[in-house]
Amino acid sequence: MFNFTPLLGAQSASPASQSLLEFDGGVKVLIDIGWDESFDVEKLKEIERHVPTLSFILLTHATTAHLGAYVHCCKNIPTFTRIPVYATIPVISLGRTLLQDLYASTPLAASIISTDALSESAYAYPSALPGGDNPNILLQAPTHDEIANYFGLVNPLKYSQPRQPLASPSSPPLNGLTITAYSAGHTLGGTIWHIQHGMESVVYAVDWNQAREHVLSGAAWLGGPGTGGSEVLEQLRRPTALICSSKGSGKHTNIKGNQRDEALLSMIRDTVARGGSVLIPSDSSARILELSYLLEETWQNEASRADSNSPLKNAKLYLASRTGGATMRYVRSMVEWMDEGIVKEFGAGGAADGQEQGKSRTGGKDDRGARPPFDFRHIILLERKTRVTRMLGEAEPRVILASDTSLEWGFSKDAIKSLASDEKNLIILTERVGELSGQEKGLGRYLWEIWTEQNAYTEQGSSTTVVNSLGQTSVRAARTVALVGDEVPLYQQHLARQRQLHHTMGGDATTNMETTDVVDDRSSTTSESSEDSEDMVHPHQGKALNTTATLRHARNKVDQTDAEMGVNILTRRKNVHDFEVQGKKGADKMFPIITKRRRADDFGDLIRPEEFARAEEEDNVPGEPSRGDAAKKENAVGQKRKWDGVADAPAEPDSEPEDDPDKVDGPAKVVIESETLDIRCRITYIDFSGLHDRRTIQTLIPLIRPRNLIFVAGEETETKDLAEELRKTLASIEAGSNIDVFTPAVGTMVDASVDTNAWSVKLSRSMIQNLRWQKVHGLGVVAITGRLQAASLEPPPKEEEDEAPAKKRARLEATPAVPVSQEASDDTPVLDVIPTNMATAVRSVAQPFHVGDLRLADLRKLMKASGMEAEFRGEGVLVINGTVAVRKTAAGTIEVDGGAYSFADPRSSDAATFFKVKRKIYEGLAVVAGG
Repeated sequence: MFNFTPLLGAQSASPASQSLLEFDGGVKVLIDIGWDESFDVEKLKEIERHVPTLSFILLTHATTAHLGAYVHCCKNIPTFTRIPVYATIPVISLGRTLLQDLYASTPLAASIISTDALSESAYAYPSALPGGDNPNILLQAPTHDEIANYFGLVNPLKYSQPRQPLASPSSPPLNGLTITAYSAGHTLGGTIWHIQHGMESVVYAVDWNQAREHVLSGAAWLGGPGTGGSEVLEQLRRPTALICSSKGSGKHTNIKGNQRDEALLSMIRDTVARGGSVLIPSDSSARILELSYLLEETWQNEASRADSNSPLKNAKLYLASRTGGATMRYVRSMVEWMDEGIVKEFGAGGAADGQEQGKSRTGGKDDRGARPPFDFRHIILLERKTRVTRMLGEAEPRVILASDTSLEWGFSKDAIKSLASDEKNLIILTERVGELSGQEKGLGRYLWEIWTEQNAYTEQGSSTTVVNSLGQTSVRAARTVALVGDEVPLYQQHLARQRQLHHTMGGDATTNMETTDVVDDRSSTTSESSEDSEDMVHPHQGKALNTTATLRHARNKVDQTDAEMGVNILTRRKNVHDFEVQGKKGADKMFPIITKRRRADDFGDLIRPEEFARAEEEDNVPGEPSRGDAAKKENAVGQKRKWDGVADAPAEPDSEPEDDPDKVDGPAKVVIESETLDIRCRITYIDFSGLHDRRTIQTLIPLIRPRNLIFVAGEETETKDLAEELRKTLASIEAGSNIDVFTPAVGTMVDASVDTNAWSVKLSRSMIQNLRWQKVHGLGVVAITGRLQAASLEPPPKEEEDEAPAKKRARLEATPAVPVSQEASDDTPVLDVIPTNMATAVRSVAQPFHVGDLRLADLRKLMKASGMEAEFRGEGVLVINGTVAVRKTAAGTIEVDGGAYSFADPRSSDAATFFKVKRKIYEGLAVVAGG
């Protein structure tokens, strides 16, 4: 049994991707936890509903559309962190820097608490929701350390290595389920997942690219680089179901390959020559690698030419991303995940000694081989808003590669506000931008629609037209403000309720809901005696009492005025460092001390993972100290010095304090305003999305030959058009084929189970002794001809027949009696050898057959090893000695064509070649006897 349900990303303009796979036995697999730039928590309700029954989670790409909601779910959904998560090493590392950039760039990423959630918690404050309006209170945003810890929970995988995953505590047994990751192209570490469960073989391939690029190798459908690429990888062939993305499969596609690079550089040169600037919006850690590599190499080549008059020599190149430095450091350590051309190019650089590297960095003409990849010389990294603002204030031409693609939260939004009003400037869109919601499209989608409306596609679909955008549009701007009035207790009610849910459902999950802004998390809310007595009463009763105490404790802390707090104001109020003690008595004359209760269980103190973080999980934001340099941070005005602090530590030479006037310490709400943006700059589109096109899908699907085909991750029109064409293509290739093509909408379940019948039988001892196994591609193959009989007809073991009656009687008396129902519970039929009187007739019918599959690339090597000439010509045809052609059909049949003259004289050279080729083909297969 296999059911598939798209939770997000099916026939939708939203790029977010979430898919639920259900197998026999109640096994549920969630693939991708994507989000879009609306950051609407309502889009995560289905995930929250399925969390208690999920077995494990798989992640495919390090993009917002595939893992944007992962940290949100870890922090705000109880028991979510107990579910095992699997991804490749680049997806883990780059996903970490992506979400750190996301949460540091926009307050909306923390997400707004929904009205329903507030209503459930606001039973004591009904007046806090006047008119039913949502006050847009924000959830607590995760810190950089929390994001690193959550990604530290992900289990790393490598390509082509089968793995039996662990199941969550609430999951049924996986019964030998196996997952294998294969390269998907598109992003570094991007994954095509193969899941094998019993008879079900499922391939999940969303957002893949078959073509090789500068940094990334193509998808592994044809075996990946260096394998010949003549046929589909055996493990991915003939799956029960193929879940494939239809995104980017429109009939009119943009140019690709070398023409794409030349078009991009040509437009940049023209714009810079006119004195304008170029803005290229991209993501933070995925497709930005291709663009940055191409631009760095171009600037390097232009600088190395002494006689070059290129305008790029005087134009500055910037990469603006809050975590750009950390991203590039991770990428430099993952060269083995890139295309083999990158590995060869920079392999010599790793062998060079430090002295030669230092020399090449200061005065070499072409030093690409003497430095690691993505160690930029011409690209200037900008990771702080103050530096981006200063750069945008300059008047000289420049090229800006900025995050993000949607123009909603990254530095690209700041850049377009500065560049949009000048007609000389150019904005290059590198991929189609999705919609935020049905009511709001977003700035990136607005620019995309302007280009598509004004651009007339050519018949070949290779349009790079530049359109002039003259018009105004509204842009949403989000800023945070502190909570006021009844909003503070309303927020506190919701927070206390969520923390109690984590306590009740997830054990000690206080680290997920820590808040030192209003309530001290580690102060004792209940006495030790009440905690001890909780084990002796009904557990739900104790949890209810704890909930009431927590809510009352929170209200008391929030409602107190400064006078009521007394000296405790020093610990409960931010930026309060003085308290008048003259004339005070008792506790008001002493500095308050908060007693922290030690959390422990039967095995000792509870371990907090953040206290044992690895060095690579540290916060590497430039300009901010790591854990080891925390003592060196210069104390700001108004801050209290620690006893062991260093007062006169020198500041970093290029570090400036981030001046964010909208930053709020403590609980906050978001105010969304609308700004008018006058767009007069030029707009163009060049496809750097790194996705497959329609022609690639139409070529590969007949070779993969799935039993069921499911299209997701595309807009409604392109999904339905592609499905209709594939139905016609598959019907014309395989007459009478019953391949089903599904196009489910969001929330629609598809039953894509394999249409086969399987039975379990036991082999008799005589049958097992007569088996002769043959090895085929690492598997044991044997042909069996036998007679099926009931289990009760199997003769008893020989040792029992030969046993003496006295010994047998003594053994039976010593063995305890077993109920007859238990002895006869196994009614599995037995496959036994054929009796002698029937053997002759059966063996005369059974014929030997060949087992295995021959790769044309392997046959080519065999022919060359035999001293023959063998080369591929045409569409995958192997020609040997210029006379014999070997081709492989879509059905897997090998056809050998040697011409009629080859059979005239077997002693001729052409005939000898023909028969030698056939002999080599049969030698590559295993002959299994049928008798």
